Amino acid sequence: MTSPTPLPDPVPRRPDPVPGTGGLVDRHGRVATDLRVSLTDRCNLRCSYCMPPEGLDWLPKVEVLTDDEVARLVRIGVEQLGIREVRFTGGEPLLRPGLVGIVQAATALAPRPEVSLTTNAIGLARVAQALAAAGLDRINVSLDTLDRDRFRQLTHRDRLDDVLAGLAAARDAGLTPVKVNAVLLRGMNEQDAVPLLDYCLEHGYQLRFIEQMPLDAHHAWTRGEMVTAEDILERLSAAHALTPDTEERGSAPAERWLVDGGPATVGVIASVTRSFCGTCDRTRLTADGQVRNCLFAREESDLRTPMRAGATDAELADRWRIATLAKLPGHGIDDPSFLQPSRPMSAIGG
Repeated sequence: MTSPTPLPDPVPRRPDPVPGTGGLVDRHGRVATDLRVSLTDRCNLRCSYCMPPEGLDWLPKVEVLTDDEVARLVRIGVEQLGIREVRFTGGEPLLRPGLVGIVQAATALAPRPEVSLTTNAIGLARVAQALAAAGLDRINVSLDTLDRDRFRQLTHRDRLDDVLAGLAAARDAGLTPVKVNAVLLRGMNEQDAVPLLDYCLEHGYQLRFIEQMPLDAHHAWTRGEMVTAEDILERLSAAHALTPDTEERGSAPAERWLVDGGPATVGVIASVTRSFCGTCDRTRLTADGQVRNCLFAREESDLRTPMRAGATDAELADRWRIATLAKLPGHGIDDPSFLQPSRPMSAIGG
């Protein structure tokens, strides 16, 4: 009688974290090491893909984390949960009066995380040197057009010169690489793809295009009207030779191409059409102290209330670990049942 083929050894299931131990591991084996912290839901621009011209109902001040509370949660993330990168976002984080001190507290941690900032750069020219002195490593600046009229139409503000001055100040302060994030809207600024790339090549900035995502406050996003990664690459290729960058991408969201043979690159973050959820390493903290596992999550986990009620660092860390376990395998935009989160991007943090 022929012996049956032996069964393979069972693959051990990753156990749920024991309370008080481990990092931010979800049930799909992903480990969050990149923390995005929104410092405010307020903004001084009114970008049409984010919020209406009249603005939004801002969070009451009492609900927003204090500087000390932000610093404490970042410290817990770094010291107890394995966070290695911290990015401060908004809204517009430059509107946060205590920004420099918050950055300084983060860069003083051990092990020291990489600390960056995403901003619209209005007012950056005044504080770039102070941020560099506080230890900030680099800057991401949102800029969707170099045309003054289109900038005013997109943002409802005439502040293009302030943004360009902020970019230059960040570069001069050594907050490099200075990255520029651009969103193209069909019928609005598609023609700005090549001028933006040429400008960034000239000034030594790294340009990354981001597909428009369903995070607008008025829920007007439709996939059919979105400028896709393929659309963007087609426009860029009409003016420049693009070849795939062979450097390992890892968990980075941007697919990169060498421009005219390199070394300069351009990136495309295809959050919708080429999702990278399987390698996601992010966790998010809103300005009012809620943990979010994904930009598109419809559930949050509250850290502010237990913190203000006297929770210890260990208890807050465990709450964060438990929240991470619920992270879904993907954002689900392609699922017919997908529902846009109730919070817009300005309230979530980029």
